[in-house]
Amino acid sequence: MSTVDIRHSIFPEWLRRTLDGLYLVSGWLAGLFLVAIFLIMMALSAGRPLDIDVPAGDDFASWCMAASAFLGLAHTFRSGEMIRVGLLVERIKGPARQVVEIVALVIGTIAAVYFAWFAFDMTRTSYRFNDLSQGVIAVPLWIPQLGFCGGLIILAIAFVDELLHVLFGGSPRYEKPAPETAEEVIERAIQSGA
Repeated sequence: MSTVDIRHSIFPEWLRRTLDGLYLVSGWLAGLFLVAIFLIMMALSAGRPLDIDVPAGDDFASWCMAASAFLGLAHTFRSGEMIRVGLLVERIKGPARQVVEIVALVIGTIAAVYFAWFAFDMTRTSYRFNDLSQGVIAVPLWIPQLGFCGGLIILAIAFVDELLHVLFGGSPRYEKPAPETAEEVIERAIQSGA
């Protein structure tokens, strides 16, 4: 984190590091679930010719996929890698741009908190009623729902964090600075797959 980020942070440094660590851990967990998907799919593929059955392998792979997708959201958002439509925002300069960024963050925060709340409520309800999966292996549904719910809660925290940062005068951290050299433009194009 640069000194500019710390200077413009409204949070104490320990809280800033904790939040950044939370987003990083969430990203790592998303990656681990991605590896789990690979391992499950390889076990399913290798098991077929050997007549080895992996019970509920498809269920576990789909739960890992959901956990990977949702746990990766906050890290992707904070890294500036989340797809966002910047055609309008990029054309606006000065104080008007700050207002547009704040409006966009308010809308995003409301949506993220809304979905996080209902994901939490669904997971809590599954826990209270002891809902079980209907596959070969009966798994309490709240367990696979934790990845979905946790990812949305962490995304909501990231949106609130970013909204407060921008409201108090900071520039959006999800926005990458404009490239300064032709080589940097080419490198970014290569990294994005364009």
